[in-house]
Amino acid sequence: MFFSRLTTNPVWRSIHDMQHEVNRLFDRWGHSPFNVGEFPAVNLWEENDALVIEAELPGLELQDLEIFVTGHNQFTIKGERKAPNVDKGVPHRQERAFGKFTRTVTLPFAVDENAVEATFEHGVLRVRLPKHEAAKPRKIEIKA
Repeated sequence: MFFSRLTTNPVWRSIHDMQHEVNRLFDRWGHSPFNVGEFPAVNLWEENDALVIEAELPGLELQDLEIFVTGHNQFTIKGERKAPNVDKGVPHRQERAFGKFTRTVTLPFAVDENAVEATFEHGVLRVRLPKHEAAKPRKIEIKA
């Protein structure tokens, strides 16, 4: 309800649109010029009345992972990938990053955050985000 009141005000709508465009730019080019890509990599697609997000999270445990939906159209994955414990060896190369991470993706439409379903199997997070009623198309009766 609060979000819909903000978007009816032209000033707040302009700010929201600008934030959406900046988020889209960062989603496309990454948050840092040093990153080849964002972690975790995600796939996002639409199925009927929902969005589905899949993220590859190798080496993570369920207790090291959190997901959030904010503002009806922002999806965030937050967690920590722990470094392997190398007691009896000398590392020569480390290409996989470790530590805390946060990844936020702007969704193409509003979702119902109260009906989100998530599973985590074999290092793959799969989240189903049903469309919010406001985002579903409505058939309009034409009167003659």
